Parts: sequence; structure tokens; C-alpha cells
Amino acid sequence: MARRRGLTEEDREIWSHVARTATPINPARPFRVDAPTPPPLKTPDAPRAEITFDLDARPVGSVARKPHNFAPTPSEQLAAGPVRMDHRTHKQMTRGKLRPEARLDLHGLTLNEAGPELARFVMSCHSRGLRLVLVITGKGSRGADHGPLPTRPGALRHQVPFWLHRPPMAQIVQQVVPAHLRHGGSGAYYVYLRR
Repeated sequence: MARRRGLTEEDREIWSHVARTATPINPARPFRVDAPTPPPLKTPDAPRAEITFDLDARPVGSVARKPHNFAPTPSEQLAAGPVRMDHRTHKQMTRGKLRPEARLDLHGLTLNEAGPELARFVMSCHSRGLRLVLVITGKGSRGADHGPLPTRPGALRHQVPFWLHRPPMAQIVQQVVPAHLRHGGSGAYYVYLRR
């Protein structure tokens, strides 16, 4: 349906009646009631893409379904990062062949409690000369909160690698790698400390 621009004859008659009875704000500038109305603009109709649906309700034709672009998991982000340690030791560590010298379990802690606890643990392990420590975050609970916005389970699992790469721990942490299944899998991290 084309959009109507301008006033119809009936609208003009009503408007002229209102304009005669109204007091102008700026009397020096008169308003013409009988100004000619420009003709309505006609825009060419854009060609519409035809979309047909098969029985499985998938688009066929010019509209294709795009895959979802999910944010990478912490494990994928760490795997994409550079290896900043001896490759042989790194390989042994990721295969679970090296035994962690100390471990910290962050289960049940909030983000406010876990951050300082992690910093204390890493600093004390470095001062004692330890090289490989295990930080257990857990995989996160999949609670019954099905709100309007999607939330990723495991706030600690996502936050711990970020904390380890920020000062003051960034200077003493050489490598962070997801733990092998025997040490907790994706719910834990190996933290390799500098000398």
C-alpha cells in the first residue's frame, strides 16, 4: 500500500478553520494555508527474494542458514596461545605425565573469594620454588536458571586463566594449560611457574 503524503481536501478545510482561529506565535511570519501539496513520491519496489520451505522447514533458495559463531572455550583459547616453555615438557604436561607439586581447589568459592586465594597460592608456590601446580576450578553447575540471556556455566573456569595472565601473577606464570583427565580435565588447569 502506497503511503499518502500531503493533505487531502477535507484535511485542508479542517486545517484552514483551525489556522483562522489560532493565534500565531510569530505574527511577522505568516503561514500559507493553501500551499500546494507536492505529489507523492513513488519509489520502485525492490525485488523480493523468493523463499520456499521444504517439509523440514529449512530455507531453500537464495537464503542460506549461517552457522552459529560461539565464543571459544577457555581450553580452545589456551590451546591457540603460544607455547612459552620447553616443548618436550609441555607435551609431557598436557599428556598428564608430570605430577603437580601442589594443588588448589576453588570449589564452592565465589569470584570475589577465589581471586585473592589464587594469587596467594601462586605467589607462595613460586616463593617455595615449585614449578607445576594444579588449580581446580570445577566445570560449573548447570543450574535451573533459564533466564532470557544465555549464561555459560563455570564462572571460575572462565575467569582463572584471565587472572593468571594479569599482574602480579603474569610475571611468574609461564604457561597455563587445561589439565589432563587424570587431574581434572576441563575443570582444572596446570599452571607452570617460572624459576
